[in-house]
Amino acid sequence: MNVSPRMRRLAETDPAARDLIARLIGRAVRGLPRMRTETPGGFVFTMRAGAAPDGKVDLAVAPEGTSLRYAAIVALGARLLPPDEQRAALGGETVDELVGALVARLEDTGAEAVTSLGDVALICWAAAETGHGKLELALARLAAADPAGGGPVFTVDAAWVASALAAVRDAGGAPGVEEHLGRARDRLLDALRGRSLFSHEAGGSGLVPRYRAHVGCFADQVYPVQALARIGDDRAVAAADAVANGICAVQGDDGQWWWHYDARTGEVVEGYPVYSVHQHAMAPMALLDLADAGGTAHHLAIAKGVRWLAGTAETGASLLPGAEPGEPVMTWRKVARNDPRKAVRGVRAATTRLRPGWRLGSLDRRFPPVAIDRECRPYELGWLLHTWLGPTSRE
Repeated sequence: MNVSPRMRRLAETDPAARDLIARLIGRAVRGLPRMRTETPGGFVFTMRAGAAPDGKVDLAVAPEGTSLRYAAIVALGARLLPPDEQRAALGGETVDELVGALVARLEDTGAEAVTSLGDVALICWAAAETGHGKLELALARLAAADPAGGGPVFTVDAAWVASALAAVRDAGGAPGVEEHLGRARDRLLDALRGRSLFSHEAGGSGLVPRYRAHVGCFADQVYPVQALARIGDDRAVAAADAVANGICAVQGDDGQWWWHYDARTGEVVEGYPVYSVHQHAMAPMALLDLADAGGTAHHLAIAKGVRWLAGTAETGASLLPGAEPGEPVMTWRKVARNDPRKAVRGVRAATTRLRPGWRLGSLDRRFPPVAIDRECRPYELGWLLHTWLGPTSRE
């Protein structure tokens, strides 16, 4: 496999972080075939470890569910592999065949019709990046799923729409794309009006309960940063830069990318769970796209986040299980609080709604972040490949 410019840059910043990412890329290529389903283009929702009779972790992970959007994200990453490695990673298929199966799902108008805006956007994005012959169909479905004046949408979906349309533009464009991209850009910029960071909604309100309408998760920050960077005009890049600077300013001392933020102030509402995919893929993906667009370079923050995976400060354990025969070739998903009812994030959303910064520190002592979620999802591996294997079509 050729060494990408991004991997060389990481090696210059932190050789140990670069070596860790190289190991994860190898694991992704080996792990993805285990995540396939029998349905054309199908991928599981997750691979989860169970409990052995002695109470220890059973490393024989088992598949659960299916996910169309995860398959599209895998396509976005696997397209950067050489053809022979594509087939190895995709269980014998090429990325073109995978994208073809995904686009075919958009033609279904029956009970299996794709109705999620995010799913449609991701499939359209993958079709644009691979130059698929049915891109026009995918683009038409995206236009229908995201009409002008359509009301509020989730911020992540809004960002994926913008990234998909930017990819179509960069691939040569199509009728109506510039107009739709302009609306998608403005929707993201308007969602930041009067705020430091993004909340969970764009283009309006009403999708989430009022008590947490001020909260934005980590995904609500990085996907718009990526989308605005890929759009690339001065105002979009400046907005992306401001958000990236905000999340980097509050990055954990040990490299953690925190989970929930107060969009009004930029303060951390609740730090946990900390997800492995945020550390090795999603934060680097957005920040590297921003640097490529002329924004601030955050290479030290990227490397620091990657290093957290090797031995988390919270547990002292690595989120990279061993690679001996029979063990998973993936990362464990997250470090979380011992809080199965997710009470901490609910309480902190409510208290910070009333008074910014009011966190009730006693919750940290009662619910320490010592739980490791032993599962892995296909999109984690797809974004890893997408982030580090570049160059992208824009470079």
